[in-house]
Amino acid sequence: MEHVLTAEFFQGNRERLRQLFTGTAPIVITAHAQLQQSADEAYPFRQDSSFYYLTGVTDPGVVLVMDKTKEYLIVPPREVVIEQFDGVIDPVQLARVSGIQTVVTQKEGWRMLSTRLKKSAHVATLGAAPRYIEYLGMYTNPARADLIAQMKEINPKLELLDLRTHLSRMRMVKQPAEIEVIKRAIEVTCSTIKTITRPSKLVKYANEYEIEAELTYGFRRQGAPHAFHPIVSSGKNTCTMHYLKAESPLKSGELLLLDVGAEYEFYASDIARTMSLGGNPTRRQKQVYDAVLDVQEYAFTLLKPGVVLQEYEQQIENYMGEKLRELGLIKTITSDAVRQYFPHRTSHFLGLDTHDAGDYEHPIEPGVIITVEPGIYIPEEGIGIRIEDDVLITVDGIENLSAGLPRAL
Repeated sequence: MEHVLTAEFFQGNRERLRQLFTGTAPIVITAHAQLQQSADEAYPFRQDSSFYYLTGVTDPGVVLVMDKTKEYLIVPPREVVIEQFDGVIDPVQLARVSGIQTVVTQKEGWRMLSTRLKKSAHVATLGAAPRYIEYLGMYTNPARADLIAQMKEINPKLELLDLRTHLSRMRMVKQPAEIEVIKRAIEVTCSTIKTITRPSKLVKYANEYEIEAELTYGFRRQGAPHAFHPIVSSGKNTCTMHYLKAESPLKSGELLLLDVGAEYEFYASDIARTMSLGGNPTRRQKQVYDAVLDVQEYAFTLLKPGVVLQEYEQQIENYMGEKLRELGLIKTITSDAVRQYFPHRTSHFLGLDTHDAGDYEHPIEPGVIITVEPGIYIPEEGIGIRIEDDVLITVDGIENLSAGLPRAL
């Protein structure tokens, strides 16, 4: 498979970072660390997205150093047994992928870096997230915090300059190569959903996990993994936004909600469709579906360069309130009332991460790619409906990149 993202792409990203940063302090950024899943088995490795954006390197533990015009990668040592089981980190491959010609061992690299840090008042890096993010209920990768601690040990007086805002702004506006790989991820996703949801095929599935398996097969046979754990929900499960179990039987007359996305060269797609199992939706299902579709169409009309997503979300909330009142679900349009049935944002940035880096208070520009995914969830009626498309902001509006996938109930 020929790669769209070449060493020139990653070199360009590093140069843009240098221009944005403007400082003279060394820039030091780490890859993610490998994490234990159980006993001696690690979780499948996923690279830190910003590190990948700057290097194209997919191995754990590597450190990038950019010091004025000089740049190099520091490669961690591996035990012989790990190399035997998992393979070696090839310096020649790292240089070819990243365009960084100097690839050094951990001992040599940290000797070079230590000499520089001892003479520096500042170092630029990516700030570490808290060890535990309470509202997400998860622990974070320790690599950034460990890197900062190691640099502080070398020079306790070092002041950190956080590059997260720089990288967020850079990643928010997609370059032509990024748009191309996201379009490829969308093509894989749409073609797979089309195959699975053909009426003649859909009736053959008896359980949610059968559809999940078909999704995996459809993606992988086209060379693409999942960008995130697929959501395959039916019946009352459609009211759980991130339902991941996929273990319930499918029943005619209920709704099926798919929220899935393939990944291509590390870039994500994210598409949702809701359909009637059996092909004969009830009057109430049609009412709710039409309301969600109407909200999505309204959202499309609002999007253009200069829009601030925070303000756009408020407009969508008000419009959704009107729809919920028409459906008899609320009497008064307030934020609390609307969020009872529409608890998530309409849009998020899309790119290396499914919920990608971006500034919701900064006006969007041509090249930004976001999702548009209104939904209505009524647990007391067992109806959950979400429609999601991926759109590119253009000079005069939007291009719906997933428009080729039908939205009919």
